[in-house]
Amino acid sequence: MAFGGLMAAGLVTIAPAVAHEDDQRKGAVTEKADPRCAPNQRALERAGDRFAQGCLSQEQLKRLEGAEAELAPGEQASQDMNLLANIPKNGAFADYSSFSTDLAFQGDYAYAGNYNGFTVYDISTPAEPEQVVQVVCPGSQNDVSIYENLLVLATDSSRSNDSCDNTSQSATVKDSWEGVKVFDVSNPAQPEYVAALETKCGAHTQTLAPSKDGRNLYVYVSSYSPNEAFPDCQPPHDQISVVDIPTQDPASARLAAEPVLFPDGGNQPGNYSAPTSGCHDITAYPEKDIAAGACMGDGILMDISDRLNPTVTERVRDTENFAFWHSATFNNRGTKVVFTDELGGGGAPTCNKTVGSTKGANGIYDIRPGGQLVFGSYYKIPREQSDTENCVAHNGSLIPVKGRDVMVQAWYQGGISVFDFTNTRKPKELAWFDRGPLDADELMLGGSWSAYYYNGYVFSSDIQKGFDVLEVTNKMVRNAPRHTYDEFNPQTQPSFNG
Repeated sequence: MAFGGLMAAGLVTIAPAVAHEDDQRKGAVTEKADPRCAPNQRALERAGDRFAQGCLSQEQLKRLEGAEAELAPGEQASQDMNLLANIPKNGAFADYSSFSTDLAFQGDYAYAGNYNGFTVYDISTPAEPEQVVQVVCPGSQNDVSIYENLLVLATDSSRSNDSCDNTSQSATVKDSWEGVKVFDVSNPAQPEYVAALETKCGAHTQTLAPSKDGRNLYVYVSSYSPNEAFPDCQPPHDQISVVDIPTQDPASARLAAEPVLFPDGGNQPGNYSAPTSGCHDITAYPEKDIAAGACMGDGILMDISDRLNPTVTERVRDTENFAFWHSATFNNRGTKVVFTDELGGGGAPTCNKTVGSTKGANGIYDIRPGGQLVFGSYYKIPREQSDTENCVAHNGSLIPVKGRDVMVQAWYQGGISVFDFTNTRKPKELAWFDRGPLDADELMLGGSWSAYYYNGYVFSSDIQKGFDVLEVTNKMVRNAPRHTYDEFNPQTQPSFNG
């Protein structure tokens, strides 16, 4: 299936702009929510990334209260990091519930996901980015990745069909659709939709693992939370999906494999960590034939030398401090991995003294020569946030500093943090940027979803504020190469000379 876009004032109108209907696949908050959450609860329930859990009950909020914001709404502060530019959400994505999500990069372009589609930005002059086109294609998360002339979009909400002209439809209906879409972006100003593949339980995130010869683009699709009432998302769901996209014939993309990663069922209910029923995110390091999976209640390493048959080689759990294994980042040598814990589903205020420094944090692990994961320490931003700021560890990437392990990372309304984890047991923050809360009285979902380093600058996708470009002035980071990659998907790590 293919279609062309209609260009008009920078907008590709592929489908009508619509508000996000109730996502009937996701559960609703059952406890009586705090009145401050009421205006946002429907949007949070529609979000699809467990954000509804951020609309905490009155009893839950009481256990978190007492924190005071260091910044007032509208204020911003930083250390060794400067905001150079911002393009606010606009057009079909201006609505509160049109959440900005992940980023991918190629050449002079950044591709930014949104719950209503994706946007292409020209970043040839990073301090003066320009919006090129906005593609309307509703579906939760809309996680983006790019390879050569192909963009892959992940949809994790049950839709009426696989086109971009769709509405919400219950997952109890057999012909409902969720999965991955493939676009041809040979002309970034006019993306063309070329294929769609349905995957079990949808596509919460997706990770590219190209074949050695580049002829096949393998996509590892992560999804979770099966339900007996959903025909296409049946328990047990201990697997991922592997989509095969022939790079010379993307329209013939197919579902190639469904490897079971947890034949024993994974982490079980009753622990502090979530029970494992699929994976949230996978980061591949194709050059080294390894991948790290963050799978709800389990952190895993995989051998991906056979792209269609990834094999789990190591597994760890942290039932005392990790609530939800969310994402992973290797160091450049592939001897360490940073796992994140998305305590509260990304919608809760967890950066405060009440929650503490070991929950909702990063877990930093050494990878021993035999492949064993050995815990080193936790890292969490040291600044306390208010109880109206959702804040927890989220998406980031390495900065190519020679001889060091340095990472930039988003923390939602906790802002952006750059930290050095060369010493696994003593990570240290080097720079940071933080906006004040969206509202002093009401918990509103916002902040940086993703913060990545690309060719000399940090690019951030802010859920409510839009597209940010920042520069790190810390003396260690200033020495990082200004041009390292021609293409960058943070969940498909390239190596650099460091």
